[in-house]
Amino acid sequence: MDAIKNILSRNSISKLTEPHPSSEEMDLVYKAALRAPDHAWLRPSQFIEITGNGLDKLSKIFEKYAKENIQDINEQKIAKYKNAPYRAPMVIVIISSVKKHKKVPEIEQILSTAAAAQNILLALHALNYAAIWRTGVLALNDKIGQYFNLSDNQKVLGYLYVGKPTIAPKKIPEVNIEEHITKWD
Repeated sequence: MDAIKNILSRNSISKLTEPHPSSEEMDLVYKAALRAPDHAWLRPSQFIEITGNGLDKLSKIFEKYAKENIQDINEQKIAKYKNAPYRAPMVIVIISSVKKHKKVPEIEQILSTAAAAQNILLALHALNYAAIWRTGVLALNDKIGQYFNLSDNQKVLGYLYVGKPTIAPKKIPEVNIEEHITKWD
């Protein structure tokens, strides 16, 4: 797929089914991810790829986290979090492993991992898969990493749900780029 066409046509799709990408396809996807900008070659991006029975393990993590950390939780919400991993045949946990470095601040390393996640989304799209990046209460906090046995320097930035689309992609609205650009001559 042409690179510009791939970027301009990528779309988040939430309704996903089997199959998920093969191991060989995922090798390409991760190689693309690790081409993200990475000041000082710190390699902050880490991934947990979850399929099959691993989805059950993720479901238990989400349920336990919700029960222990979300105030005023009810059974309906617990069921929502417990069932979340089953929305796709593959879930990729996006983790930024921040390293102390005198020239590369934490935010730059997190942004590198975010760029890696975008590269994953683009590579999946180029391979004719669909995906959506989800965050919410199960990401971007200091507690969720403990449920994955992560170190204190590792942060869960979100979850990429991956599979084949069961719905047509939503129409991508035209963007007036002039609203987002200031030009200096």
